[in-house]
Amino acid sequence: MSANIYQINNLSKNYGKTKALENVTLSLGKGRIIGLLGKNGAGKSTLMRCMLGFLAHQGEVYLNDKLLRHRDPEVFTQVAFIPDVSGLDDRLSVQQTIDYIQGVNPCWNEVTASKLLSLSNLPLKRKVGKLSKGMKTKLYLLITLSLDVDILLLDEPTLGLDIAFRKEFFNTILGEFFDEQKTIFISTHQVEEVEDLLQEIIIIDNGKILLHEEVESLKNRYRVVNLPIELAPQLMVHEPKVISKTLGFVSAILPSNIEIEGATYNRANLADIFLAVVGGSNETV
Repeated sequence: MSANIYQINNLSKNYGKTKALENVTLSLGKGRIIGLLGKNGAGKSTLMRCMLGFLAHQGEVYLNDKLLRHRDPEVFTQVAFIPDVSGLDDRLSVQQTIDYIQGVNPCWNEVTASKLLSLSNLPLKRKVGKLSKGMKTKLYLLITLSLDVDILLLDEPTLGLDIAFRKEFFNTILGEFFDEQKTIFISTHQVEEVEDLLQEIIIIDNGKILLHEEVESLKNRYRVVNLPIELAPQLMVHEPKVISKTLGFVSAILPSNIEIEGATYNRANLADIFLAVVGGSNETV
């Protein structure tokens, strides 16, 4: 059996004349936390939905060495998905929602569910439609983490939540789901909040994969270069995609092997590197 939990070969998806994905090839290993970064419309959600079998496409998606078919129900015996919109039924109470999911999912783990429910402070008798955005997300998270699966796909899961709950959200996932046999694949615009969790980064732009690399390796390849404003031409000769100017200084992200006389250097974060690879505008991460 392959060491990869997902193997994606030459995946392409068109919406009419628009190319959402173009010849995407990726390998996602077991026991990894992987971040997916891209501008709005870069293809992140389309990629995840192809990985779940939701969308017909060209190319191949293998899940644990099995070719995934369009709308293959077996995917959910191995994969849990937390999208940006939960899809919970507002008419049901919290308890009814939990009971329903338990009844239709053979992967339900009652021990995990009871533990998470005891820590959640969810109002069991309240209708889902009366819950706050944070409480709805907490309920969806509880349900998802109560399933015995190997892969967790997160598509902007904390969109619209406050800082405190976003921290709680990721702490819960790490504490209750992740281990060396499981994989977490996260698409998020809040990259600064998950940067310390991620082991690998994938950058996608215009439906194409620009890079897939270990986080530490990537951070070693780039750094922030700072120069006095009068030395800006020495920076411009290297054609950085994004330049910042402040208080008489100019800075950019450049490959770490570039040395410029008179410059100072700082370690780049993932948001910096994303901008260096893709460029700014269009509501980037």
